[in-house]
Amino acid sequence: MKQIQLTNRDIFKEMEALAPTYLAYDWDNVGLQVGAYNKPVSKIMITLDVLENVVDEAIEKHVDLIIAHHPLLFKPLRQLNMDTPSGKIMQKLVNHGITVYASHTNLDAAIGGVNDQLADAIGLTSSRVLVDEQSKSLVKLAVYVPISHIDQVREAISKAGAGHIGNYSHCTFHSHGQGTFKPLEGTNPFIGNTNQLEKVEEAKLETIVEEHKLSSVLEQMIDAHPYEEAAYDIYSLGNKGETMGLGRVGHLEEKMVLRDFVEKVKSAFQMENVRVTGNLDKKVKTIAILGGSGEKYIHQAKLKGADVYITGDMTFHIAQDAWQIGLAVIDSGHYAEKIMKDAVKNYLNDRFKDMGIEVITSTTNTDPFQFM
Repeated sequence: MKQIQLTNRDIFKEMEALAPTYLAYDWDNVGLQVGAYNKPVSKIMITLDVLENVVDEAIEKHVDLIIAHHPLLFKPLRQLNMDTPSGKIMQKLVNHGITVYASHTNLDAAIGGVNDQLADAIGLTSSRVLVDEQSKSLVKLAVYVPISHIDQVREAISKAGAGHIGNYSHCTFHSHGQGTFKPLEGTNPFIGNTNQLEKVEEAKLETIVEEHKLSSVLEQMIDAHPYEEAAYDIYSLGNKGETMGLGRVGHLEEKMVLRDFVEKVKSAFQMENVRVTGNLDKKVKTIAILGGSGEKYIHQAKLKGADVYITGDMTFHIAQDAWQIGLAVIDSGHYAEKIMKDAVKNYLNDRFKDMGIEVITSTTNTDPFQFM
């Protein structure tokens, strides 16, 4: 069987299923950074940053596509000077035909994204969003299907993302009734004859769909439906889906003293050193965590009951403020977000299993800090 040649567009589509671009902050620049949508791809490298040494690694390993957490391009380019570090990076990428795609604040906020990965790594339970940004908009889809094809259509729309409620999939409801239609001249009906009124036993299949998945669900529904013209309705819903946003707040299975919890964090994030504020002998249980730079959210962490707030890039006076309100802080640095490399690799390997795509993680260290 001939294998389908995948392109960057196919990879981007799966990345945006994990981390929809609408979740990105308006100041962010996510998606395609350098390259082309329709370029064939067979080898992908996941990295936290796109520095020149990372690009050199990609060239050496014959990588077609780099997927990064931190965007290569944050601001519009006014010039492309090949004497600058950024200019050299762009020149190497273009000369070697390497595409770069970034999934940043959208991957931070996404369910299953960076902050969930960090929370899972330290064993948090019952975690919820720290900084609420938005809830997924939901719609109700109702499609009318002949009884013989209801299972086929249900499976198609469920695989496309319809009918997911919490940890359950394939959530639908169907009721039976009679559909009528008259095929007119020029039609090629699945059931019935031209210019004759047909009465067919049908089912009304209803389900819930996240609005951003609707176009994909409809595409798969129409493809699986036997009728030349599928009849369906879409209803806007007032109820909201899962809340999306930055950071997570959860609980340890058992209380532990801060000193021991710090060691747990260091082990989970593979770090030799972290900065800490607070009483090291105090017992803690409720933990807030936000990857990257999260110092401005200390009050959200405190309001949501956190004993400890884990984040990066904490400045002196903000650390003092947290200390004064009784919130211990573990500054794990920005580089803790490297946890996304293995997670994205595993996600893509699962999506493109046996399809000729090799996914690797960058082994290049892009943390600028050394501890002496």
